Amino acid sequence: MVLAFSLIAAGCINSNGSDSTDKEITLVVFHAGSLSVPFQQLEKEFSAYAEKNLGVKVKFQDEPSGSINAVRKVTDLGRDADVVGVADYTLIPQMLIPNYTDFYVLFATNEIVIAFTDRSKYADEMKTHPERWYEILARDGVTFGFSDPNQDPCGYRSVMVMKLADLYYGKPIFETLVEKNTNIYANGMHIYAPKEIELKTHKVVIRPKETDLIGLVESGSLDYFFIYKSVAEQHNLSYITLPDGINLKDFNKAAYYGQVEITLGSTGKTVKAKPIVYSVTVLKNAPHRDLAIEFLKFLLGERGREVFKENHQSFLDPPIAFGNVPAEIKDLVKSGD
Repeated sequence: MVLAFSLIAAGCINSNGSDSTDKEITLVVFHAGSLSVPFQQLEKEFSAYAEKNLGVKVKFQDEPSGSINAVRKVTDLGRDADVVGVADYTLIPQMLIPNYTDFYVLFATNEIVIAFTDRSKYADEMKTHPERWYEILARDGVTFGFSDPNQDPCGYRSVMVMKLADLYYGKPIFETLVEKNTNIYANGMHIYAPKEIELKTHKVVIRPKETDLIGLVESGSLDYFFIYKSVAEQHNLSYITLPDGINLKDFNKAAYYGQVEITLGSTGKTVKAKPIVYSVTVLKNAPHRDLAIEFLKFLLGERGREVFKENHQSFLDPPIAFGNVPAEIKDLVKSGD
């Protein structure tokens, strides 16, 4: 750790050790769209910290996307990045280990809510009678959206929430909201999302990542959408919470959630419904690996926790790490191996 810090303080923090302290270094971060707000704040603060304490000027090149797309930029497109942060922790062990990284850290949680504005149809009723959410979404003239299950965990989680609602309420909610409006279908509790998702009606709107739907709701062209609670609060949207039996928040209901699963046409992989946990890693071939690990250390430290709290997102205490965990962060995490 002392050696790594010495290298950084000397400005020798890129892959060939040739950077000097007066040169600006850019860290490339592929991350879930729902991490955009806390990451932007954290990166700004880390840049100030790094210049003052590490003797290096840092810029960030952020690329928010659906988490599956974030990972596939590395695995399919062969693009270089320093840090990858995803909204479904299982994507890293499934798709990046062992070829692209050898560790990952679980660090934050969330839940699925339904967000809207005062201009949304039946907004007052949704606020006063949130238990009617599925009836309101099914009404003529009401539109709702979710992100693409093939690109974004929020998308496949939204679809699984509607299938879990079948169990919770004992009503055919998935058929009414999903199957009648898209070519996504279910056989029992197993959902299938075709590689090319098609819309059968104008009732449903699907976009690549969940944050792509915010502007549509804010402008009034979309009534409701399924989104993470933290994102709804960050953008000052109205929202209703869903019962713990379907919102993917409650760790004690992991087995119950796991009754529902989805096969994704984009990857061919099957994903079980489970509590929402985010994870992050630094890639093996990160162009500025030492500095990226310093950023990860900053993220997992006290200030990182505070930034996420300020942005309405719960942080694991402590974060849980798997694999060949870098020595620099071992005192900030609990081993999950």
